[in-house]
Amino acid sequence: MMSIFDGMAGVLSDMLGSPVTYMPRGGGSRQIGSIFRRHPTEDVDRDGHAVLVMAPTWRVRSDLAPEVQRGDRIAPGDGRIYEILNAQPSGSPAVDAHLVCELYEVE
Repeated sequence: MMSIFDGMAGVLSDMLGSPVTYMPRGGGSRQIGSIFRRHPTEDVDRDGHAVLVMAPTWRVRSDLAPEVQRGDRIAPGDGRIYEILNAQPSGSPAVDAHLVCELYEVE
């Protein structure tokens, strides 16, 4: 079923994002236009409550990196490398909804 939100994640990534190098544990790194935030951000949990996320985060369209999992890494272009702690759907009903990944700096 079509949703009014379909396509919005792509628009947000294009407007607010930049290329991030995604490095899955299995190899085959690639650049993905997505949104990386190093400073605390506000998000919404599964129950619709506002939460403050203190860890660095990476928002990526779920259709561009459906295999994202704990232990994968990203290089957002700030000279650092971050490892994914967890990845959760953003809660949007859109087919191109973001995954929200909590990160920690490894290099």
